[in-house]
Parts: sequence; C-alpha cells; structure tokens
Amino acid sequence: VITGSGHSPEHAALWCRELDVLISGDQVLPRITTNISLPHNEPDSDPLGLFLASFDKFRLLPQDNLVLPSHDRPFHGLHARLDALDTHHAERLDATAEACAEPATAFDLIPVLFNRALDGHQMGFAMGEAMAHANHLMAQGRLRRERGGDGVIRYRR
Repeated sequence: VITGSGHSPEHAALWCRELDVLISGDQVLPRITTNISLPHNEPDSDPLGLFLASFDKFRLLPQDNLVLPSHDRPFHGLHARLDALDTHHAERLDATAEACAEPATAFDLIPVLFNRALDGHQMGFAMGEAMAHANHLMAQGRLRRERGGDGVIRYRR
C-alpha cells in the first residue's frame, strides 16, 4: 500500500511487485491531473504541495510498470507521467503567480488555470483548485493573501 495526499487524505494506491502492476486510483491519472482542491475545513493547508511531494513515494517503483488508474485507460510509463504532472503544475503555478501581479481573487484565477468553458459542477472543482494553487504559492513564499475592506480575499505577489 502506497499512500498519497492532496487529492484526498491518505489516498491508498496498491502495488503488486510480482505482477509489476500499480492500482493508482485517482493519485496518478494518464491524461488529466487529479483534482487538487483546498479543503473547506483546512483553509490554510497546502494540498498541492502534499500531492506533489507524494510523487517521491511512487518514484521508488519501476518506471515502466502497468498503471491501473480509476479514470481512463491503463498505461505504462509511471515516471514519465509523474514528470509530466510536475511540469504541468509548475507551469500553472508560474501562470498563477504572474496573474497575481495585481491583487486577484481565486475566481479571477480560474481562467488562468482552465482555458475552457466550465459548467457549474466543474466551476466548484476549479475554485478549489485555484485556491490550492494560491495556497501552494503562499507556502513557497511567492504569494501573500490579503483580505480587503470589502471582506474579499485576494492574492498578490
């Protein structure tokens, strides 16, 4: 059992050495990134940092085992996928930090992270992801959070 974090607390993935198979669940998906949202009960947490740090556990596995995700098709190339996810999030973090040159709300950050139309269901996930990216940038010292006189939280570089 390999536990990951960020998507959900102590997300369990299952590794079988004999079969060279990883059941990754939602922790590692082949085409999209797992939803990493700021939990409502932990507004100061860093779920994206936890998610990215959990990759170290998966990098201990062979790099080309069979991965069985909870969404989409099975795939080979675990390490390459982890590298791609690292790159994806680094790019999104840089874009988010750039967007906060002027104070920006989490809602303002959604189009920075998602370049497509979102329905109401997707918008809830997107808001959580925007806040998770902002919190990770705050943990890195790249952003700060300010509450304006209007009571609205904004992020600034």
